[in-house]
Amino acid sequence: MSAPIASGLEVLPVSVLNALPHPVFMIDTDQKFVFANASAEVFFQSSFTVLKNRTFDWFLPSGSPMQSLVEQVQKTGTPINEYRIDVSSPRLGGENWVDVNVAPVVERPGCVVVQLQVRSMADTLDRQLTHRGAARTVTGLATMLAHEIKNPLSGIRGAAQLLETNGSEDDRTLTRLITDETDRIVRLVDRMEVFSDERPIERDPVNVHAVLEHVKTLARSGFAKNVSIVEEYDPSLPLILGNRDQLVQVFLNLVKNACEALDGQDDPIITLKTAFRPGMRVVAQGGGERVSLPIALTVTDNGPGIPEDIRAYMFDPFVSSKQNGSGLGLAMVAKIIGDHGGIISCDSQVGQSTFQVLMPMWRE
Repeated sequence: MSAPIASGLEVLPVSVLNALPHPVFMIDTDQKFVFANASAEVFFQSSFTVLKNRTFDWFLPSGSPMQSLVEQVQKTGTPINEYRIDVSSPRLGGENWVDVNVAPVVERPGCVVVQLQVRSMADTLDRQLTHRGAARTVTGLATMLAHEIKNPLSGIRGAAQLLETNGSEDDRTLTRLITDETDRIVRLVDRMEVFSDERPIERDPVNVHAVLEHVKTLARSGFAKNVSIVEEYDPSLPLILGNRDQLVQVFLNLVKNACEALDGQDDPIITLKTAFRPGMRVVAQGGGERVSLPIALTVTDNGPGIPEDIRAYMFDPFVSSKQNGSGLGLAMVAKIIGDHGGIISCDSQVGQSTFQVLMPMWRE
């Protein structure tokens, strides 16, 4: 690590910069690293010993606006802030969006200090709020449908059955079509009615490994017969506070979706993984208390990936990449996880899709 950074009459010790949760680094006129704090080493996946032998632009994707920002500050000597810059590249480990602050170092002409704020988790939280708002919209719609649609559908179905008894064979074909379609609409409304259930869920201490084992057993006996399911579990994982049946529903839905994405895939593999990752904290619903979400549960498949145009909306109701999908499965998953005080997110690219669920652990 380089020497402390001087600013005016004060000297900022390296230990202070290493305590910051955001990547902070200094580069010179040749794009060489002069300093990098501990968070920057994690972001670039390289120690400072390696970084100082690389140029900054070596880590960036071709044509990245980050390069022009740095050059502009070096030229004008004026600080710049930019939001949501894409710095995704294989050398940085896939998808990365950051907010950037670039400032000149007066005492070292040509050098700039760059601070990054990684957007992935912030965007995840933003999406969770969007999903919950969308779920509330479906709640109102489901309540209306239950009262205004199911009763008329019952009358239509009854009339079609009466016509079927006295009609010709052609007529009976049409009346059966009417009854089948009304039954399909009723099933859809029944699924949506679940969104309108605002009762507090019954929760108990739950072993997530038992939940995943049950899901794996159900999957292997049915839709996942020809799919390899790999387990990467942390055996020391603590219990979570949740509703076992609803959690089974969540992960059964995620595994089923993964299997459908692997249809026709050579060597289809689904990986179930659990891990303890302290540090993620969110404000609990209905209060200012910050709740830790250290339990990470992931479902990964090696399929073709989710179409890019729906990735940001996949947890919204009625959004589906399936030809005959209702688009309610993942919306229900997001609602259940939100009701448990957790967060669900998805990272998808060609060749791999990962759904990650972060949950609070159980405390006596």
